[in-house]
Amino acid sequence: MANSSSPGCVLLAATMALGVVLLASPAESARAFFVFGDSLVDNGNNNYLMSTARADSPPYGIDYPTHQATGRFSNGLNIPDIISEHLGAEPTLPYLSPELHGEKLLVGANFASAGVGILNDTGIQFIEMVRMSRQLQYFHEYQGKLRAVVGASQATQIVSRALVLITLGGNDFVNNYFFMPFSLRSLQFSLPNYVRYLISEYKKILVRLYDMGARRVLVTGTGPLGCAPAQLARSRGGECDAGLMRAAELFNPQLSRALQELNARYGSGTFIAANTFRIHFDFISDPAAYGFQTATEACCGQGPHNGIGLCTALSNVCTDRDQYVFWDAYHPTERANRIIVSQFMTGSLDYISPLNLGTALHIDAALMD
Repeated sequence: MANSSSPGCVLLAATMALGVVLLASPAESARAFFVFGDSLVDNGNNNYLMSTARADSPPYGIDYPTHQATGRFSNGLNIPDIISEHLGAEPTLPYLSPELHGEKLLVGANFASAGVGILNDTGIQFIEMVRMSRQLQYFHEYQGKLRAVVGASQATQIVSRALVLITLGGNDFVNNYFFMPFSLRSLQFSLPNYVRYLISEYKKILVRLYDMGARRVLVTGTGPLGCAPAQLARSRGGECDAGLMRAAELFNPQLSRALQELNARYGSGTFIAANTFRIHFDFISDPAAYGFQTATEACCGQGPHNGIGLCTALSNVCTDRDQYVFWDAYHPTERANRIIVSQFMTGSLDYISPLNLGTALHIDAALMD
């Protein structure tokens, strides 16, 4: 798994749960959006790297507004794009994009890079990527650029009022611990001990984000990794991979507890835990209930379940992407991404806690008035 705005001010009507979103000029923007993580949220940073984890050629982007591949691991919009819609803003630019300068900085930035994990040795087979240590370094660099545009005081306010999204963990299993039999990490750690190590390292990343000014951080867990078409293609009888499912079942509750501990330290709701395992598993276990035809076949690929190899111009490509949960061997379609984000926005505590994103935006907008 290469795990793949025009400035806006969110004004929410008090009588509506999610509010009414109005666009503002960059100088008036009250909320920026920052994205960190892997290919599930990468908007194209790897386009600028010598990386094999790329989505900058067709058929990626077939349903994107421009119908062009942008570096998003999707047929169309990805999770950050759809969150940006709820913010009333255009998608954040990749930090490495030469277009990210001047007033565009007020919108925020996407630092995510396909292939990365919590650990720096995750995804080394992809050659070049923006590892988490570098993503955080770029965030520091970004803040310097922002101060040059708006001044130190306003830059600090923009960062503290921003929404932050971070998505990590899947690659640490798929492209590290389980990448090959007898991987170095699997020889070093039992799976439970490896998960504990990942959580301890993830907490350091989250604390660093807080220390750099982040005050509203949406943290997603891992989905049901073993049920991706890439894993179904390798299993006997097309069953979900038991090892990866066990990894997700260990990782997600421990991540949730870690976020509770951080909220006890920094304030409730600073870190919002999204139960992406539950969200994904709902439509994987009963795709018809969500209007999908299949949750076991990728739209783009080849081999069993279209889960072998990369999605390329030579791959099989389905004609109706809205019928598929998975776009390629690991990544959701735009329609699946919209269901995921809808649960972020309005879901119950079973899906997102200690409050959903719609409620958080409503509270924050009231405080900004």
